[in-house]
Amino acid sequence: MFEMEPIILMNGTVFTETNEIADGYIKIAGGKIAGIGSVSELTDTTGYTVVPLPEGSKIIPGMIDVHIHGVDGADTMDATTRALDQMATALPREGTTCFLATTITQSQPSIERALANAADYIAHHQAPGKAECAGIHLEGPFLSPKRSGAQPLEYIIHPSVELFQHWQSIAGGHIKLVTLAPEEEGGLELAKYLRETGVIASIGHSDATYDECVEAIRAGASHVTHLYNGMRGLHHRDPGVVGAAFLREELMVELIADGIHSRPEMVKIAFDQITSERMILITDSMRAKCLKRGTYELGGQTVYVTEQDARLADGTLAGSILKMKDAIKNMREFTRCSIPQLIRMCSSNAAKELGLFDRKGSIAVGKDADLVVIDDEWEVELTLCSGKVAYDRKGVRDATG
Repeated sequence: MFEMEPIILMNGTVFTETNEIADGYIKIAGGKIAGIGSVSELTDTTGYTVVPLPEGSKIIPGMIDVHIHGVDGADTMDATTRALDQMATALPREGTTCFLATTITQSQPSIERALANAADYIAHHQAPGKAECAGIHLEGPFLSPKRSGAQPLEYIIHPSVELFQHWQSIAGGHIKLVTLAPEEEGGLELAKYLRETGVIASIGHSDATYDECVEAIRAGASHVTHLYNGMRGLHHRDPGVVGAAFLREELMVELIADGIHSRPEMVKIAFDQITSERMILITDSMRAKCLKRGTYELGGQTVYVTEQDARLADGTLAGSILKMKDAIKNMREFTRCSIPQLIRMCSSNAAKELGLFDRKGSIAVGKDADLVVIDDEWEVELTLCSGKVAYDRKGVRDATG
Protein backbone atom coordinates (compact mmCIF):
# COMPACT_ATOMS: atom_id res chain seq x y z
CA MET A 1 0.00 0.00 0.00
CA PHE A 2 1.10 3.57 -0.69
CA GLU A 3 1.72 5.96 2.14
CA MET A 4 0.60 9.57 1.76
CA GLU A 5 3.52 10.21 -0.57
CA PRO A 6 2.97 12.23 -3.74
CA ILE A 7 2.20 9.85 -6.60
CA ILE A 8 1.41 9.97 -10.28
CA LEU A 9 -1.03 7.52 -11.84
CA MET A 10 0.00 7.07 -15.47
CA ASN A 11 -1.21 5.51 -18.71
CA GLY A 12 -4.90 5.25 -17.89
CA THR A 13 -7.79 6.88 -19.70
CA VAL A 14 -8.80 9.72 -17.39
CA PHE A 15 -12.44 10.81 -17.30
CA THR A 16 -12.42 14.41 -16.07
CA GLU A 17 -15.34 16.78 -15.53
CA THR A 18 -15.15 18.00 -19.09
CA ASN A 19 -13.33 15.49 -21.27
CA GLU A 20 -11.65 12.13 -21.72
CA ILE A 21 -7.85 11.95 -21.78
CA ALA A 22 -6.44 8.82 -23.39
CA ASP A 23 -3.01 7.82 -22.05
CA GLY A 24 -3.41 10.36 -19.28
CA TYR A 25 -1.92 11.01 -15.86
CA ILE A 26 -3.12 12.28 -12.49
CA LYS A 27 -0.78 13.88 -9.96
CA ILE A 28 -1.78 13.38 -6.33
CA ALA A 29 -0.29 15.30 -3.39
CA GLY A 30 -1.55 15.96 0.12
CA GLY A 31 -4.63 13.86 -0.51
CA LYS A 32 -5.74 16.13 -3.38
CA ILE A 33 -5.59 16.02 -7.16
CA ALA A 34 -2.62 18.23 -8.04
CA GLY A 35 -2.53 17.86 -11.81
CA ILE A 36 -4.20 16.17 -14.77
CA GLY A 37 -3.12 15.81 -18.38
CA SER A 38 -1.74 13.71 -21.17
CA VAL A 39 1.39 11.67 -20.47
CA SER A 40 2.95 13.20 -23.58
CA GLU A 41 2.82 16.57 -21.82
CA LEU A 42 4.23 15.35 -18.48
CA THR A 43 7.71 16.79 -18.15
CA ASP A 44 8.43 16.89 -14.41
CA THR A 45 7.93 13.96 -12.03
CA THR A 46 10.36 15.17 -9.38
CA GLY A 47 9.22 14.26 -5.88
CA TYR A 48 6.52 11.87 -7.09
CA THR A 49 6.34 8.09 -7.14
CA VAL A 50 5.29 7.16 -10.68
CA VAL A 51 2.76 4.32 -10.96
CA PRO A 52 2.18 2.97 -14.48
CA LEU A 53 -1.29 1.43 -14.76
CA PRO A 54 -2.10 -1.75 -16.69
CA GLU A 55 -3.10 -1.36 -20.33
CA GLY A 56 -6.77 -0.56 -20.80
CA SER A 57 -7.19 1.08 -17.38
CA LYS A 58 -9.88 3.72 -16.91
CA ILE A 59 -9.71 6.27 -14.08
CA ILE A 60 -13.06 7.53 -12.79
CA PRO A 61 -14.14 9.45 -9.67
CA GLY A 62 -14.76 7.47 -6.52
CA MET A 63 -18.36 6.29 -6.25
CA ILE A 64 -20.77 7.71 -3.67
CA ASP A 65 -23.44 5.47 -2.12
CA VAL A 66 -26.17 7.52 -0.42
CA HIS A 67 -28.15 4.45 0.65
CA ILE A 68 -26.23 1.63 2.31
CA HIS A 69 -27.08 -0.16 5.54
CA GLY A 70 -24.11 -2.47 5.81
CA VAL A 71 -21.41 -4.66 4.29
CA ASP A 72 -18.94 -7.36 5.30
CA GLY A 73 -20.81 -8.31 8.48
CA ALA A 74 -21.27 -4.74 9.74
CA ASP A 75 -24.40 -2.56 9.86
CA THR A 76 -25.08 1.08 10.73
CA MET A 77 -27.56 -0.08 13.38
CA ASP A 78 -24.80 -1.99 15.21
CA ALA A 79 -24.00 1.45 16.62
CA THR A 80 -20.31 0.77 17.13
CA THR A 81 -17.17 2.45 15.87
CA ARG A 82 -15.95 -0.93 14.69
CA ALA A 83 -19.01 -1.45 12.48
CA LEU A 84 -18.68 1.86 10.64
CA ASP A 85 -14.93 1.42 10.34
CA GLN A 86 -15.48 -2.04 8.86
CA MET A 87 -17.88 -0.54 6.31
CA ALA A 88 -15.44 2.25 5.47
CA THR A 89 -12.68 -0.31 4.99
CA ALA A 90 -14.71 -2.74 2.86
CA LEU A 91 -16.45 -0.30 0.51
CA PRO A 92 -13.36 0.77 -1.51
CA ARG A 93 -13.12 -2.81 -2.79
CA GLU A 94 -16.20 -2.06 -4.90
CA GLY A 95 -15.10 1.45 -5.82
CA THR A 96 -17.09 3.35 -3.18
CA THR A 97 -15.11 6.17 -1.59
CA CYS A 98 -17.93 8.04 0.16
CA PHE A 99 -21.25 6.96 1.71
CA LEU A 100 -24.18 7.86 3.92
CA ALA A 101 -24.57 5.50 6.88
CA THR A 102 -28.18 4.41 6.53
CA THR A 103 -30.47 3.51 9.42
CA ILE A 104 -33.59 1.36 9.38
CA THR A 105 -36.92 1.56 11.16
CA GLN A 106 -36.35 0.40 14.73
CA SER A 107 -37.12 1.42 18.30
CA GLN A 108 -36.31 5.02 19.10
CA PRO A 109 -33.48 4.08 21.51
CA SER A 110 -31.91 1.88 18.81
CA ILE A 111 -32.07 4.67 16.26
CA GLU A 112 -30.63 7.15 18.72
CA ARG A 113 -27.67 4.89 19.51
CA ALA A 114 -26.95 4.56 15.79
CA LEU A 115 -27.18 8.33 15.26
CA ALA A 116 -24.91 9.14 18.19
CA ASN A 117 -22.38 6.55 17.05
CA ALA A 118 -22.34 7.83 13.47
CA ALA A 119 -21.86 11.41 14.69
CA ASP A 120 -18.91 10.32 16.82
CA TYR A 121 -17.40 8.31 13.97
CA ILE A 122 -17.71 11.19 11.50
CA ALA A 123 -16.12 13.62 13.94
CA HIS A 124 -13.31 11.49 15.35
CA HIS A 125 -12.55 8.29 13.46
CA GLN A 126 -12.25 9.00 9.73
CA ALA A 127 -8.92 8.64 7.95
CA PRO A 128 -7.41 8.62 4.45
CA GLY A 129 -7.41 5.19 2.86
CA LYS A 130 -11.00 4.48 3.90
CA ALA A 131 -14.34 5.50 2.44
CA GLU A 132 -15.57 8.74 3.96
CA CYS A 133 -18.83 8.69 5.89
CA ALA A 134 -20.31 11.98 4.70
CA GLY A 135 -23.39 11.81 6.89
CA ILE A 136 -26.50 9.81 7.74
CA HIS A 137 -29.48 8.69 5.71
CA LEU A 138 -32.45 8.27 8.06
CA GLU A 139 -34.60 5.64 6.36
CA GLY A 140 -37.64 5.41 8.56
CA PRO A 141 -39.45 5.29 10.85
CA PHE A 142 -41.58 8.01 9.18
CA LEU A 143 -43.01 5.61 6.58
CA SER A 144 -46.31 4.22 5.30
CA PRO A 145 -47.41 0.96 6.95
CA LYS A 146 -48.87 0.02 3.55
CA ARG A 147 -45.42 0.15 1.91
CA SER A 148 -43.21 -1.05 4.74
CA GLY A 149 -41.27 -3.62 2.71
CA ALA A 150 -38.52 -4.98 4.98
CA GLN A 151 -38.94 -2.11 7.45
CA PRO A 152 -40.30 -3.52 10.76
CA LEU A 153 -43.97 -2.56 10.80
CA GLU A 154 -44.25 -2.31 14.58
CA TYR A 155 -41.83 0.63 14.76
CA ILE A 156 -43.29 2.78 11.97
CA ILE A 157 -44.61 6.12 13.28
CA HIS A 158 -46.01 9.36 11.84
CA PRO A 159 -43.50 11.96 10.65
CA SER A 160 -42.65 14.41 13.40
CA VAL A 161 -40.68 17.66 13.17
CA GLU A 162 -40.13 17.65 16.92
CA LEU A 163 -38.71 14.12 16.97
CA PHE A 164 -36.53 14.83 13.96
CA GLN A 165 -35.14 17.94 15.67
CA HIS A 166 -34.23 15.79 18.67
CA TRP A 167 -32.56 13.19 16.46
CA GLN A 168 -30.66 15.77 14.43
CA SER A 169 -29.30 17.15 17.68
CA ILE A 170 -28.13 13.68 18.72
CA ALA A 171 -26.61 13.25 15.25
CA GLY A 172 -24.65 16.48 15.54
CA GLY A 173 -26.35 17.83 12.42
CA HIS A 174 -25.08 14.94 10.30
CA ILE A 175 -28.46 13.66 9.06
CA LYS A 176 -28.29 14.64 5.39
CA LEU A 177 -31.21 12.69 3.89
CA VAL A 178 -34.52 11.50 5.31
CA THR A 179 -36.84 8.96 3.67
CA LEU A 180 -40.46 9.62 4.55
CA ALA A 181 -44.03 9.02 3.40
CA PRO A 182 -45.35 12.53 2.75
CA GLU A 183 -49.00 11.42 2.67
CA GLU A 184 -48.83 10.38 6.33
CA GLU A 185 -49.91 12.79 9.06
CA GLY A 186 -47.11 15.30 9.59
CA GLY A 187 -45.33 14.33 6.37
CA LEU A 188 -45.67 17.64 4.55
CA GLU A 189 -44.65 19.60 7.63
CA LEU A 190 -41.51 17.50 8.00
CA ALA A 191 -40.64 17.82 4.30
CA LYS A 192 -40.96 21.60 4.60
CA TYR A 193 -38.78 21.70 7.72
CA LEU A 194 -36.13 19.51 6.10
CA ARG A 195 -35.86 21.78 3.09
CA GLU A 196 -35.62 24.84 5.33
CA THR A 197 -32.74 23.26 7.28
CA GLY A 198 -30.81 21.96 4.27
CA VAL A 199 -31.70 18.28 4.64
CA ILE A 200 -32.85 16.25 1.64
CA ALA A 201 -36.47 15.06 1.94
CA SER A 202 -36.99 11.82 0.03
CA ILE A 203 -40.28 10.18 -0.90
CA GLY A 204 -40.00 6.52 -0.05
CA HIS A 205 -41.87 3.59 1.46
CA SER A 206 -44.83 5.70 0.43
CA ASP A 207 -48.36 5.03 -0.81
CA ALA A 208 -48.71 8.61 -2.05
CA THR A 209 -50.75 9.33 -5.14
CA TYR A 210 -49.22 11.41 -7.91
CA ASP A 211 -51.09 14.49 -6.67
CA GLU A 212 -49.82 13.91 -3.15
CA CYS A 213 -46.29 13.67 -4.52
CA VAL A 214 -46.73 17.01 -6.28
CA GLU A 215 -47.89 18.49 -2.99
CA ALA A 216 -44.84 16.99 -1.27
CA ILE A 217 -42.53 18.53 -3.88
CA ARG A 218 -44.08 21.91 -3.24
CA ALA A 219 -43.49 21.39 0.48
CA GLY A 220 -39.83 20.40 0.06
CA ALA A 221 -39.36 16.85 -1.25
CA SER A 222 -36.56 16.60 -3.82
CA HIS A 223 -35.56 12.93 -3.88
CA VAL A 224 -37.07 9.45 -4.33
CA THR A 225 -35.84 6.40 -2.40
CA HIS A 226 -35.12 3.18 -4.38
CA LEU A 227 -37.38 3.66 -7.40
CA TYR A 228 -40.15 1.06 -7.92
CA ASN A 229 -39.57 -0.55 -4.51
CA GLY A 230 -41.66 0.35 -1.48
CA MET A 231 -43.95 2.78 -3.30
CA ARG A 232 -47.22 3.20 -5.17
CA GLY A 233 -46.52 2.07 -8.71
CA LEU A 234 -47.36 3.40 -12.14
CA HIS A 235 -51.02 3.14 -13.15
CA HIS A 236 -52.79 4.69 -16.11
CA ARG A 237 -55.28 6.46 -13.84
CA ASP A 238 -52.80 7.29 -11.08
CA PRO A 239 -49.12 7.73 -12.00
CA GLY A 240 -48.24 7.28 -8.30
CA VAL A 241 -44.75 7.81 -6.87
CA VAL A 242 -43.16 6.13 -9.89
CA GLY A 243 -44.94 8.55 -12.22
CA ALA A 244 -43.74 11.49 -10.15
CA ALA A 245 -40.19 10.17 -10.32
CA PHE A 246 -40.48 9.91 -14.10
CA LEU A 247 -42.08 13.29 -14.71
CA ARG A 248 -41.00 15.74 -12.03
CA GLU A 249 -37.64 17.31 -12.77
CA GLU A 250 -37.35 18.51 -9.17
CA LEU A 251 -36.69 14.94 -8.03
CA MET A 252 -33.39 13.08 -7.89
CA VAL A 253 -34.13 9.36 -8.09
CA GLU A 254 -32.33 6.39 -6.49
CA LEU A 255 -32.16 3.06 -8.31
CA ILE A 256 -30.91 -0.38 -7.23
CA ALA A 257 -29.51 -1.71 -10.51
CA ASP A 258 -29.14 -5.37 -9.58
CA GLY A 259 -31.71 -6.75 -12.03
CA ILE A 260 -33.58 -8.24 -9.05
CA HIS A 261 -35.22 -5.27 -7.36
CA SER A 262 -36.21 -4.18 -10.86
CA ARG A 263 -36.04 -6.19 -14.07
CA PRO A 264 -33.44 -4.98 -16.57
CA GLU A 265 -36.23 -3.76 -18.85
CA MET A 266 -37.63 -1.59 -16.06
CA VAL A 267 -34.17 -0.20 -15.38
CA LYS A 268 -33.95 0.74 -19.06
CA ILE A 269 -37.37 2.39 -18.97
CA ALA A 270 -36.36 4.39 -15.89
CA PHE A 271 -33.08 5.45 -17.46
CA ASP A 272 -34.74 6.54 -20.68
CA GLN A 273 -37.35 8.56 -18.81
CA ILE A 274 -35.31 10.02 -15.94
CA THR A 275 -31.91 10.17 -17.73
CA SER A 276 -28.51 10.28 -16.10
CA GLU A 277 -29.13 13.89 -15.09
CA ARG A 278 -31.47 12.87 -12.25
CA MET A 279 -30.61 9.25 -11.47
CA ILE A 280 -28.45 8.12 -8.53
CA LEU A 281 -27.25 4.53 -8.34
CA ILE A 282 -27.34 3.00 -4.86
CA THR A 283 -26.83 -0.44 -3.35
CA ASP A 284 -29.22 -0.45 -0.35
CA SER A 285 -26.95 -3.28 0.75
CA MET A 286 -27.11 -5.03 4.11
CA ARG A 287 -24.46 -6.69 6.24
CA ALA A 288 -24.34 -9.93 4.23
CA LYS A 289 -22.73 -8.24 1.22
CA CYS A 290 -19.29 -9.82 0.69
CA LEU A 291 -20.19 -12.76 2.94
CA LYS A 292 -21.32 -16.33 2.21
CA ARG A 293 -24.93 -17.40 1.76
CA GLY A 294 -26.76 -18.01 5.03
CA THR A 295 -28.98 -16.28 7.57
CA TYR A 296 -28.26 -12.74 8.72
CA GLU A 297 -30.02 -9.87 10.51
CA LEU A 298 -31.56 -6.61 9.32
CA GLY A 299 -33.53 -4.39 11.67
CA GLY A 300 -33.97 -7.24 14.13
CA GLN A 301 -35.35 -9.53 11.43
CA THR A 302 -33.87 -12.74 10.06
CA VAL A 303 -32.75 -12.38 6.44
CA TYR A 304 -32.06 -15.34 4.18
CA VAL A 305 -29.21 -14.64 1.78
CA THR A 306 -28.28 -16.52 -1.39
CA GLU A 307 -25.68 -15.68 -4.03
CA GLN A 308 -28.31 -13.48 -5.74
CA ASP A 309 -30.42 -11.74 -3.11
CA ALA A 310 -31.49 -11.16 0.49
CA ARG A 311 -35.07 -11.84 1.60
CA LEU A 312 -37.24 -12.12 4.69
CA ALA A 313 -38.95 -15.43 5.43
CA ASP A 314 -42.05 -14.33 3.49
CA GLY A 315 -39.98 -13.59 0.38
CA THR A 316 -39.84 -9.81 0.80
CA LEU A 317 -36.60 -8.34 -0.52
CA ALA A 318 -34.53 -7.14 2.44
CA GLY A 319 -32.02 -4.69 1.04
CA SER A 320 -29.47 -6.09 -1.36
CA ILE A 321 -26.02 -7.62 -1.63
CA LEU A 322 -25.21 -5.43 -4.64
CA LYS A 323 -21.78 -3.84 -5.03
CA MET A 324 -21.44 -0.44 -6.70
CA LYS A 325 -18.97 -1.84 -9.22
CA ASP A 326 -21.66 -4.31 -10.30
CA ALA A 327 -24.32 -1.60 -10.34
CA ILE A 328 -22.38 0.36 -12.97
CA LYS A 329 -21.59 -2.82 -14.89
CA ASN A 330 -25.30 -3.69 -14.94
CA MET A 331 -26.27 -0.20 -16.05
CA ARG A 332 -23.86 -0.48 -18.97
CA GLU A 333 -25.44 -3.80 -19.93
CA PHE A 334 -29.08 -2.84 -19.34
CA THR A 335 -29.05 0.65 -20.90
CA ARG A 336 -25.92 0.97 -23.09
CA CYS A 337 -25.21 4.26 -21.34
CA SER A 338 -21.90 6.06 -21.79
CA ILE A 339 -19.13 6.28 -19.21
CA PRO A 340 -19.78 10.00 -18.55
CA GLN A 341 -23.44 9.12 -17.92
CA LEU A 342 -22.35 6.39 -15.50
CA ILE A 343 -20.11 8.82 -13.66
CA ARG A 344 -23.02 11.19 -13.17
CA MET A 345 -25.20 8.40 -11.79
CA CYS A 346 -22.63 6.83 -9.46
CA SER A 347 -20.77 9.92 -8.30
CA SER A 348 -21.41 13.45 -9.58
CA ASN A 349 -25.17 13.64 -8.97
CA ALA A 350 -24.84 12.48 -5.37
CA ALA A 351 -21.94 14.86 -4.70
CA LYS A 352 -23.93 17.80 -6.03
CA GLU A 353 -27.05 16.87 -4.08
CA LEU A 354 -25.09 16.49 -0.84
CA GLY A 355 -23.24 19.76 -1.35
CA LEU A 356 -19.90 17.97 -1.76
CA PHE A 357 -19.16 18.75 -5.39
CA ASP A 358 -16.47 21.26 -4.45
CA ARG A 359 -14.33 18.33 -3.34
CA LYS A 360 -15.90 15.08 -4.60
CA GLY A 361 -17.85 13.62 -7.51
CA SER A 362 -15.49 14.37 -10.39
CA ILE A 363 -11.84 14.42 -11.37
CA ALA A 364 -10.58 18.00 -11.20
CA VAL A 365 -7.53 19.76 -9.79
CA GLY A 366 -7.98 20.65 -6.13
CA LYS A 367 -10.57 17.98 -5.37
CA ASP A 368 -10.08 15.05 -3.01
CA ALA A 369 -8.06 12.29 -4.65
CA ASP A 370 -10.96 9.82 -4.45
CA LEU A 371 -10.22 7.75 -7.53
CA VAL A 372 -11.08 4.35 -8.95
CA VAL A 373 -9.09 2.47 -11.59
CA ILE A 374 -11.22 0.04 -13.60
CA ASP A 375 -9.98 -2.58 -16.08
CA ASP A 376 -11.43 -3.72 -19.42
CA GLU A 377 -13.81 -6.11 -17.62
CA TRP A 378 -15.11 -3.32 -15.38
CA GLU A 379 -13.45 -4.79 -12.32
CA VAL A 380 -11.97 -2.44 -9.72
CA GLU A 381 -8.18 -2.62 -9.85
CA LEU A 382 -7.26 0.21 -7.52
CA THR A 383 -9.13 2.60 -5.23
CA LEU A 384 -7.71 5.69 -3.56
CA CYS A 385 -9.49 7.54 -0.77
CA SER A 386 -8.12 11.03 -0.10
CA GLY A 387 -4.93 10.12 -1.93
CA LYS A 388 -4.18 6.90 -0.06
CA VAL A 389 -4.65 3.48 -1.61
CA ALA A 390 -7.55 1.72 0.04
CA TYR A 391 -7.71 -1.28 -2.31
CA ASP A 392 -5.15 -2.76 -4.70
CA ARG A 393 -6.51 -5.90 -6.38
CA LYS A 394 -3.36 -7.04 -8.18
CA GLY A 395 -0.60 -5.26 -6.36
CA VAL A 396 -0.05 -2.42 -8.82
CA ARG A 397 2.52 -0.90 -6.43
CA ASP A 398 4.45 -4.17 -6.29
CA ALA A 399 4.35 -4.52 -10.06
CA THR A 400 6.07 -1.14 -10.43
CA GLY A 401 8.92 -2.19 -8.19
